[in-house]
Amino acid sequence: MTLELQSTPAPADVGAADPIWFASYPASVPRSIDPDSYPSLAAMLLDACRRHNGHPAFECLGVRMSYDEWERLSRAFAAFLVEEAKCRPGDRVAIMLPNLLAYPVAFLGALRGGLTVVNVNPLYTQRELKEQLADSGAVAIVIMENFAHKLETILAETRIRHVVVARLGDFMPALKRLIFNFANAHIRRAVPPWRFDKVTLLQDACSRRPSERYADAHPAATAPALLQYTGGTTGVPKGAILTHRNLVANALQGRAWIAPHLPEEQGSVLTPLPLYHIFSLTANLLAFALMGGLSVLVPDPRDIKGLIRTMRRARVTTMTGVNTLFNALINAPEFATLDFSRLAFAIGGGAALQSAVATRWREITGTALVEGYGLTEASPIVCINPLKNPKLGTVGLPISSTEVAIRDDSGKDVAVGEAGEVCVRGPQVMQGYWQRPDETKLVLAADGWLHTGDIGAFDAQGFLKILDRKKDMVNVSGFKVFPNEVEDVIGRHPGVLEAAVIGVPDSNTGQAVKLFVVRRDPALEAADLTAYARARLAGYKIPKTIVFVDSLPKSNIGKIIRKDLK
Repeated sequence: MTLELQSTPAPADVGAADPIWFASYPASVPRSIDPDSYPSLAAMLLDACRRHNGHPAFECLGVRMSYDEWERLSRAFAAFLVEEAKCRPGDRVAIMLPNLLAYPVAFLGALRGGLTVVNVNPLYTQRELKEQLADSGAVAIVIMENFAHKLETILAETRIRHVVVARLGDFMPALKRLIFNFANAHIRRAVPPWRFDKVTLLQDACSRRPSERYADAHPAATAPALLQYTGGTTGVPKGAILTHRNLVANALQGRAWIAPHLPEEQGSVLTPLPLYHIFSLTANLLAFALMGGLSVLVPDPRDIKGLIRTMRRARVTTMTGVNTLFNALINAPEFATLDFSRLAFAIGGGAALQSAVATRWREITGTALVEGYGLTEASPIVCINPLKNPKLGTVGLPISSTEVAIRDDSGKDVAVGEAGEVCVRGPQVMQGYWQRPDETKLVLAADGWLHTGDIGAFDAQGFLKILDRKKDMVNVSGFKVFPNEVEDVIGRHPGVLEAAVIGVPDSNTGQAVKLFVVRRDPALEAADLTAYARARLAGYKIPKTIVFVDSLPKSNIGKIIRKDLK
C-alpha cells in the first residue's frame, strides 16, 4: 500500500514584515511555539501524566480518573493491543465511543503502542461504519457495547481482527460499576446479541499486567497519529492524516492562548462535544492535559437538563461548544440559576457563533463567549479571539506559528477588508488525505498552504471574519449573499429560536434566499421577519421564501446541516 504525502514546510519566522494581526496580540501570547518540543503525541501526554501525577484528569458520571491512573490503564491497554491483539506499529485502531472514561484510556493506549487512531462516530449507520473501517484499514476497534450489533453485520467486509467492547461502568469503583451496569442492562436487551470470534472487554484488557518484554513505541514525529474523517473542503468523506507533530503543535498553540487565563493544575473544562470530534479532542483533551486540567466528560449533551445539573455540580472554569448548544443553554430557565463565579470564559467553534447568542451569554454568565475558527485539516485550531476582549462578529486572530492569507480565485492575496478564500499554513496543517493523493492536491499546495474553501476577510486590526463556506454562498443577480450574515441578523429577532438559510433556484435572479425558522414566539409571522430583515439588510439579501419548521437538521455535534434543507 503506497501513501503519497504532501510535505508541509513550517511557516517562515515572522519579523521582517510582521502580519497585521500581531499588533492586536494579547501581551501574554507568544508569536510562535516549538512544534518539536516533544518527539510524539504519546510522549507529550505521558509527560503530562508524570508532571501532574495524583491530580484528577477526567471526570464522568461523578467518577474521577487521575493522571497516574490514566498512565497505568493506558499502558495496560497498549500492552494488550501489542501482545494479545498482535497490532504492529502503524496499524490503525478505530475508537467508536461517546465521552466516557474509556475514551482517553483507549486513545493514549493506542498511541503508546505506536498505532494510528481512527475516530468513529458512534451514531454511524452500518453503511457509514463499513466505509470508514474499510477505507482506513483498521485492524482493531474499541466499541461501546450498545453499538456492537452494527459492527457484527459488516465485520466480514472489513480488516478488523479484534473487537474490544467498552461498557458504561468501565473504570468505575466496583460497586458503582455494578450499579451502572445493572441500571443499564436494558441496553443489552434492546439490541440484537452480538458475537465475534475475537472479543475482549475493555475493563478486562486494562486489568492485565503487561509482560516484562513490553515497551512503549517511539513513533516518528511525522508518523500519522490520527486519521480524522471529514467531509473536508470538497464534501467527500476522507481521512485527514494528522501526525504526532501536527497534534503536538496545535495543543501547544491552544495552551499558549488559554494558559494565562487558567491557573495551571486548577483549570477544569466542561467537555460536552464528543472527543471523537477534532475540536473537542484538541481543545479539551490535549490542551488541558498539558496544563494538568480536569476535563469533565458529558456523554450526552443533548440532555440539556442533565448538562445543567453537571455544570451545577462541577462548576467548571471554562467550556467549549457550538452555537446551537450555547443557544439551547441560554434558553433553558435553569441555566440562569447556576453559579458562574468560577467560569472564566467559554469557547465556541465548529460553526458560526451568532452575535445574539454571544450577547445573551454574557448577560447571563457575566463572562465572554469567545469565537474561534478551525477545520479538521488544521488539527483544527487556526484562529481564536482574545479571551478577555473578544471582537464580536469575528473569529479572532491567527494563533501562534500560523499564517493566514485571503486570496482571490487566481491565487493572489487581496487587500485588507476584501473577501476571498481563507488559506492557512502552519505546523498544525495535515500531511494530506489518507490514500487520496488527487484530493490532497486539490487543497494542499506543495509549499504547505491549505486552501480551506471558506470565504473570509481581515479587518484593519488583523481580526478575521468568516463570511461563509464557498459552496454555501448564494448568488442573487450577481450579488453575493452569505447565509451566516442573514442567519445572524434573523437570529437577533426576539421571536426566533433558530434560523438557517440556503440558496434556491430562481428564474429571475438565478438564485434566491430561502429562510427556515424555528419559532420562539408561536405568533411570529413571515411578514414580521420580512419587515425586520428589510430594516437591516440590503434588498438582495432579504429572504424571498420563509418556512417555519419545528426543528432544523443537525450533525452529531449540533452544526446545522444546510444540505439537508436543500
